[in-house]
Amino acid sequence: MDTGARASTVRQHAPDLRALRGVLPEWWPVFLGLAILFVPTFYDLFTGAWVGEEQGHGPIIFGLALWLIYRKWPDVIEATTPPRASWAGWPILAIGLVAHLLGRSQNILMLQIVAIILVMAAVLLVKRGGRALRVLWFPFFFMLFMVPLPSEFVAAVTMPMKMAVSWATEHLLFAFGYPISRSGVILQIGQYQLLVADACAGLQTLLTLEALGLFYLNLMRHPSAFRNIGLALFIVPISFSANVIRVVVLTLITYYFGDAAGQGFLHGFAGMVLFVTALVLILSIDSALQWFIRRREAT
Repeated sequence: MDTGARASTVRQHAPDLRALRGVLPEWWPVFLGLAILFVPTFYDLFTGAWVGEEQGHGPIIFGLALWLIYRKWPDVIEATTPPRASWAGWPILAIGLVAHLLGRSQNILMLQIVAIILVMAAVLLVKRGGRALRVLWFPFFFMLFMVPLPSEFVAAVTMPMKMAVSWATEHLLFAFGYPISRSGVILQIGQYQLLVADACAGLQTLLTLEALGLFYLNLMRHPSAFRNIGLALFIVPISFSANVIRVVVLTLITYYFGDAAGQGFLHGFAGMVLFVTALVLILSIDSALQWFIRRREAT
């Protein structure tokens, strides 16, 4: 693609602010109603679940989903002019409101987040019809990564992952000559013991990195199905490798600087290392797949 065509594509997909301002009079009562309904839920999330490491990806996922909706909104207006309301939005709205009521009254986080997605999708169906939801299918699918899974399922899947990460960390550091041993998910290096926690090698981390990879694919819009499917499948080993690197970094920080450093600020820094490592691996594998496709096409 030449430079002129690329610039034309960017202008085509860039949000038209005039088009967005044109729908504000129609949508501000909806925004007000959604705010009244969900502000207490978001307050609880930002002061509770989304503060911890296990659900800390929630605000990132939600913010990126809202940005994707904003980015695609001119396409929604173009595809739904004139708008045709869909009757399917009303039962979905009823289900979402019931889920919200049960989630708030029983303090069930999963139902509260599902209610946010269902109500937003229902409002879109009622206001703009099924075509709008087809245009915005990915942001709503992307928001599903905010939904916490049942704790029993997470615990059952997380333990084998923690064992594998602990085993890989032990053998990697032992190969470099460090005095390290392992008992289950407890690593002993020098005089220090480290417990590999769920947040360091759990299912939620895998899902977060999978969401990051899918967001990257949606943003890049590769025409090659092989490249898209291949990169999506590679997210699993990328997640495992990034988790191993994070635990290795934490282990070395504890070994050289003490237990206080490993559990303090540098622990959060190791979390940043996780996502930076995953992003670098995603970009590297994407470049490798692109090189392979070009070589195959050339031959």
